Amino acid sequence: MTHDATPRLEVSNLSVTFPVGAATLPAVRDVSFSLAPGEVLGLVGESGSGKSVTLRSILGLTRRYGQIEGSVRWKGLDLLALNEPALRRVRGREIAMIFQEPMTALNPLLPVGLQITESLKAHTSLSRSERKARAIEMLDMVGIPAAASRLDNYPHQFSGGMRQRVMIAIALAAGPRLLLADEPTTALDVTIQAQILDLILALARDFDMGVILVTHDLGVVAQTCDRVAVMYAGRVVEEGSVRDVLRAPLHPYTIGLMRSVPQDVAPRSRLYTIPGTPPGLLHLPPGCAFEPRCPVREASCAASRPDLASFGDGRRAACFRCEIRPAEGATAA
Repeated sequence: MTHDATPRLEVSNLSVTFPVGAATLPAVRDVSFSLAPGEVLGLVGESGSGKSVTLRSILGLTRRYGQIEGSVRWKGLDLLALNEPALRRVRGREIAMIFQEPMTALNPLLPVGLQITESLKAHTSLSRSERKARAIEMLDMVGIPAAASRLDNYPHQFSGGMRQRVMIAIALAAGPRLLLADEPTTALDVTIQAQILDLILALARDFDMGVILVTHDLGVVAQTCDRVAVMYAGRVVEEGSVRDVLRAPLHPYTIGLMRSVPQDVAPRSRLYTIPGTPPGLLHLPPGCAFEPRCPVREASCAASRPDLASFGDGRRAACFRCEIRPAEGATAA
């Protein structure tokens, strides 16, 4: 897939902190990446690594509860510098988000058809009848059977997977140019998951819509994304093309994630897991956050934090060992 190389989204040194009592919790630290029109970027990492907070901070959804620093430039406009009325004109119309949990994101007191049409009313010039037709079209597009008859149904009348599809329909209804997808297929079975991902990719291709996809499934990343950024303890620790990162990962954490995917495993064999647990964000070590779990750590890893350095061809990794150790690769499933 080829894209316009000019970035439409540029995130630079994004940091997000939240007050926790008298302490400050660093949820995201110095995250930087860019996204070109039609490009799909995957964000992967364990729970608590900062993926969802990164997505929400792009739209300013976390600034009511914490402090955001850095810059998020959308077509040259710094979103973090906008006031709420100006930012609301961007949300939904130009940048849309699919939230991870549809039961909390959907309004339980409003029919799903109204929730789609009110988004269209806010962001388009469509007439009432055109908004209704568009709502039916979107529900049908995401695989809701008898879409016209489901407009007056409430969220509790849909299954978990159906509610997720409604969320996707709301996000895509106004034709955004950037889609932030926070695990959009978690509640769906494999067949519907493939259909939804194909739909998102088709829209990205047809309308030059950039997509940032948060997922735990490296198979989904391998099949749908152009580039991947691996996050750990609030930082991007490795970034590059999907082909390069999944075939020859540089960072020990990425290598651990790849080894955790079962491939040609004998029956009753013990599956590989990364030893230990992620550090608490209130008690991060002074050096590399992955150092306590790293199989190739050295003294310098505990003393200072490695920068996210370039290794050519768009590859970046934050590891002191990358320059002196051959990449230990694995092939994605």
